[in-house]
Amino acid sequence: MTFRCWSGVLLAAMAAAADGQVVEVYLTRGDQASLLEQRPDLAFSAGTGTHAIKIEIDASQRFQRMDGFGAAVTDSSAWLLQNEMTAGQRSALLTALFSRQAGIGLNMVRVPMGASDFALLPYTYDDNPPGGSDPNMAWFSVAYDQTHIIPTLQEIQATATDFKLMATPWSPPAWMKNSGTLYGGTFNSAWYAAYAEYFAAFISAYESHGLPIYAVTPQNEPLHDSAGLPSMSMPTFVQSAFIGGHLGPLLAVTAPDTRILAYDHNWDAWNYPLVVYNDAAAGPYVAGAAFHGYAGDVSNQSLLHDFRPDKEIHFTEISGGAWAPVWEDNLVWFVRNIVIGATRNWAQSVLYWNLALDENSGPFLPGGCGNCRGVVTIDSGSGDVTYEEEYYGLAHASMFVQPGARRIGCTTAAGQIEAVAFRNPDCSEVLIALNPNGGSTWFNLVRGGSSAAYRLTGKSVATFVYTPGDLTLDVNGDGVENAEDGLALAGCLQGPDTSVPSSPCLDWICDDPDADDDLDLADMVHVQALLD
Repeated sequence: MTFRCWSGVLLAAMAAAADGQVVEVYLTRGDQASLLEQRPDLAFSAGTGTHAIKIEIDASQRFQRMDGFGAAVTDSSAWLLQNEMTAGQRSALLTALFSRQAGIGLNMVRVPMGASDFALLPYTYDDNPPGGSDPNMAWFSVAYDQTHIIPTLQEIQATATDFKLMATPWSPPAWMKNSGTLYGGTFNSAWYAAYAEYFAAFISAYESHGLPIYAVTPQNEPLHDSAGLPSMSMPTFVQSAFIGGHLGPLLAVTAPDTRILAYDHNWDAWNYPLVVYNDAAAGPYVAGAAFHGYAGDVSNQSLLHDFRPDKEIHFTEISGGAWAPVWEDNLVWFVRNIVIGATRNWAQSVLYWNLALDENSGPFLPGGCGNCRGVVTIDSGSGDVTYEEEYYGLAHASMFVQPGARRIGCTTAAGQIEAVAFRNPDCSEVLIALNPNGGSTWFNLVRGGSSAAYRLTGKSVATFVYTPGDLTLDVNGDGVENAEDGLALAGCLQGPDTSVPSSPCLDWICDDPDADDDLDLADMVHVQALLD
């Protein structure tokens, strides 16, 4: 027996927030009077409200699916966690950062493949004496990382939900470069194949420690070549040749679940990854692009997306520092450009630079950033932790936007109340709103024919969480939610009735829990579990 289930579906799918629906509110003020403080609940009421500024949610508009939020575990960060904190202090901090139940729910980590500028010493996984080489990776080893980096990542993995690990090198081994040094220079094309093997060996070594690699980029900041730091110039034609001829084909066989992301540099040269995408050999192996936020404008991510909407966008690095000493201004910039800006411009992951640094912005290599700031600062004498403004900015997203959430339609009032919204896999919705101005501003959060009013203090960010009252599992439209709805779903899965015009039986309910945007058996199992 089959069921024509979509009359009940269309009735349930009318997107309106039920009057009286509770909205939880979490606030961080620029003056630090409130820090992730839960404020009194709001309630939706009929009408769109009386305030001139209206932030309107439209859950029928769906954009990118979110992987999550996080930061980089550099050599410096890992060393501090393992050597300047007690086991108890470290456990408490990692819980506060990565637990969804007892912390802010970060779940993504970027790790340098070898030394970055935030390292104790310059190294790679296959260093050789001058004139030496190792094309077969006979001397490849991640032994250095096993001292403090890998243990830290394993502790994070045990704490985080849906943990994802991204990796990128600052430099290949010196023997692969024309300069013969980790510091600056260019890639020697004779070693393209060897470098692909280097990536494969790294992924295999980390997986042997229980740490699968979600994504790699071929080169950190390929347009930045510094004689004072581990780095390398990698123009588009080199990156395309390396991916298309070597890295892509090898990882397709040895690490098919590891994504390759192009670029990994600033917003200003946004067309760099487009060149790589358009290369006939490289393009098919590239899942998307990674961006940093030190130059250019975040809106350039959307320029790239408009050209290639089939490719992913990830935001992988930004740092605060002593050059910007005003706490409230740093909070505003970070939330405006990174938490709201990057996600409104298609980023499905958002990562800060160092997870942790000490009170002297270190440790770092000579020539490195001597005034950068971590998500947290660890006192090297006591192990005490200071939670920096970027911690709170990240938390307003990571605590509430679950892995697998979808960004949904949301208006924004530039310069007044700036906002972004998401629907979670558990059907709750999240609105993040920023007031970048000095004075308080009233606005209405509007969903369908209902609204809730809120006065957001100046230079502050608030997160609003609610479960829309229109969500229902009454798939067959009989007015109750029970096992009969499971049978109705089964009917939707059979024969010609699988085609439900513009409203698949489940996809709109929880944004397709199995993440493929098609109604299928996995969706039915999910809903049946809710009914049981």
